[in-house]
Amino acid sequence: MNLWYRRHANIITLTLHVQPGAKRSELSGLHGGALKVRLAAPPIDGRANEALLKYLAGLFDVPLRQVELKQGEQSRHKVVSITGSLIEPESLLAVKG
Repeated sequence: MNLWYRRHANIITLTLHVQPGAKRSELSGLHGGALKVRLAAPPIDGRANEALLKYLAGLFDVPLRQVELKQGEQSRHKVVSITGSLIEPESLLAVKG
């Protein structure tokens, strides 16, 4: 069993390690028990969180309203839930980017 995501019915819960201020937004593999996400947005006024949710909505092919930050608003370690995606989280590791 993996540590960085859980699927319960139609909800995927991701454990993330977020690095804001990167050159571009991309996945960079696993970091401990979390999926590492580099974000181009700076960690100012919630912009990185907003960019993270939009980025994940695109990756999981769901509307932004179906992506919710559950924990870690002020932290690099975040828990995000995604509702109604048919994308398997494991498939994202092959994509990276």
